[in-house]
Amino acid sequence: MDMVTRMASEKPVVIFSKSSCSMCHTIKSLLLEFGVNPTIYELDEISKGREIEQALLIVVQNPMVVPAVFIGGQFVGGANEIISLHLQQALQPMLKDAGALWV
Repeated sequence: MDMVTRMASEKPVVIFSKSSCSMCHTIKSLLLEFGVNPTIYELDEISKGREIEQALLIVVQNPMVVPAVFIGGQFVGGANEIISLHLQQALQPMLKDAGALWV
């Protein structure tokens, strides 16, 4: 879990994802459209992906571990939470506060 916490706090926005996950793709596309440059860890493509995924289960507390989005070092949620924040117009202010957006 320490590894996940460290990785999630290194950049303003961090996404733990899998390359074959369509909801992961949707969330990455949404953030990229805003102009955010998230750090993306594709768990199915990195050497410690399985280990990180197991640690994420503890943090996320949900069997649907990806996408797992961290903003400002804090776990915000998965696809449902990010889309809900966007629809409530709360996502962009959160991204600005984390230093991921300058506009």
